[in-house]
Amino acid sequence: MNSMEEMRTAVLIVGYGPVGAALACLLGRYNVPTIIIDKAETPFVQPRAIALDNEALRILQMAGLGDDAFPRMAIPYVKMHSPFLGEFGHVNTAGSIDGHPKLVTFAQPELEAALRRQVETLPCIKVLLGHEAVTIEDAGEAVNAILRDRGGNQTRIHSAYLIGADGAASFVRGVIGQEFVGRTYAEDWLIIDALNVPKPIDHIEFICDPKRPTPHMPAPGGRERWEFMLARGETRETMENDANVARLLRPWLTVDQLKIERRAVYRFHARCCDSFGKGRICLAGDAAHITPPFVGQGLVAGLRDAANLAWKLAAILQDRAAPGILASYDAERRPHAKAMIALAKLMGNLVMPRNAARAIAVHGAIRMIRVIPRLRRFFDDLGVKPQNRYRTGLFTPGRAARGLVRGGQVPQAWVRAADGTIIRSDGALGSSFALVGFGVDPARTLPAELLRHWIESGYGIVQFCHAGQRPRTTIPVFDDLEGVLVPKAAPVGWVAVIRPDRVVMTDGPVSDAQELVAETLRLLAGAPGTDMIKPRPRIGAAA
Repeated sequence: MNSMEEMRTAVLIVGYGPVGAALACLLGRYNVPTIIIDKAETPFVQPRAIALDNEALRILQMAGLGDDAFPRMAIPYVKMHSPFLGEFGHVNTAGSIDGHPKLVTFAQPELEAALRRQVETLPCIKVLLGHEAVTIEDAGEAVNAILRDRGGNQTRIHSAYLIGADGAASFVRGVIGQEFVGRTYAEDWLIIDALNVPKPIDHIEFICDPKRPTPHMPAPGGRERWEFMLARGETRETMENDANVARLLRPWLTVDQLKIERRAVYRFHARCCDSFGKGRICLAGDAAHITPPFVGQGLVAGLRDAANLAWKLAAILQDRAAPGILASYDAERRPHAKAMIALAKLMGNLVMPRNAARAIAVHGAIRMIRVIPRLRRFFDDLGVKPQNRYRTGLFTPGRAARGLVRGGQVPQAWVRAADGTIIRSDGALGSSFALVGFGVDPARTLPAELLRHWIESGYGIVQFCHAGQRPRTTIPVFDDLEGVLVPKAAPVGWVAVIRPDRVVMTDGPVSDAQELVAETLRLLAGAPGTDMIKPRPRIGAAA
């Protein structure tokens, strides 16, 4: 009998889709030895996810993807149209938030290719394609997994942590005893993706017709997507045939005017686990939650998972935080994921009214509500979208400065460095924790020993100031070119500790800087009153 190959790594990621790949890129920022596996030997080349918001683009920026890493198309507005009442809803998505467009469309294969190119630049990441996990065991001190390749050869991997990013049919989810619970909503839709569309639209439209609800949207490269809800009695076999595809597209064009890239019937679900992790095993993306596509948040939610999880794993593995901080992953991410699922279900009810009477009543009510200016702004300017702000988790609760929200993200702005280079402020913050002074140098108030410990831990200290100011200081200073950070995000003389995922950990006046740093270190140590973090044994590097 041939001996089984043994490998060791810090993190094992099961699933090399966009969420698993983004997580690997983020772990690579911290030089965390990681192995990522996938059953498929090649990427899935047909489009699936199609929309990303500014939060997702900011996370991809953290993962190392520049603005030109993959094609994207900014969407200026989303409209909802009723066959009885005309346009009854209009969402403004033009412009940017945090330096990125509010809403873009893209082709998923191009995003995945960009993420994989980034992974290839990271020497601490090892990729095993054509491998699937057949057994996974959390042994307490490590996670042991046995993999099998296409030839039947087996490999045993010992990892400190294992992440299931293996999709809606997740094997890892079953290992930790989690299943999707509660009532779901399942609807079958025919998705048609087309290339070479002669006159593509530049916005997203939802045709909310009870006879056949139809979302319709453009994508880069002359692409368009149509999603047709199946009626009772319609089947995959009949709806995917040429005649029905041509019939459904006839209101827009004839099929000889374009190239059909994909036609497939999918079932949309709205499901979420009771827990995103157990012990040393966590779930991310569709393995943990499935969101209907009506608000374009399915992949976005998975990228939020990756951003939240990556720095916590790195901090634990590199002896900068206690293992207990991993519990905050579920506490922070699950409530927001559920809120986004609820919003998608609400949007789905608007998109697919069951009959004409209900359509007229619901769509008419929305049209009337939008007559009121304040409510119109709430609906049209994305006020209905749940803010990505944590209620509980790894941050100091309490009221923050006006413009900052503890448990919420610090804004991103364009800033200018001392050498004249203009960058986004996330680049100024670096990849780890940052003590930020708004118009003030926070380092001056820290005792020498505490300052040295902060810097030796790999954490940064920066100052943002009004454009044109050049204060004398020993720390990096950046001009806030747009007035987003000073004083809009925080008053002059204020300081904040910003987590690697850009969440505000704590904040206060500069006179409290010592206390804020000490409190951050206590939270990371997982033991109130403990300022230093005791080292723990590390697991070996990836083979």
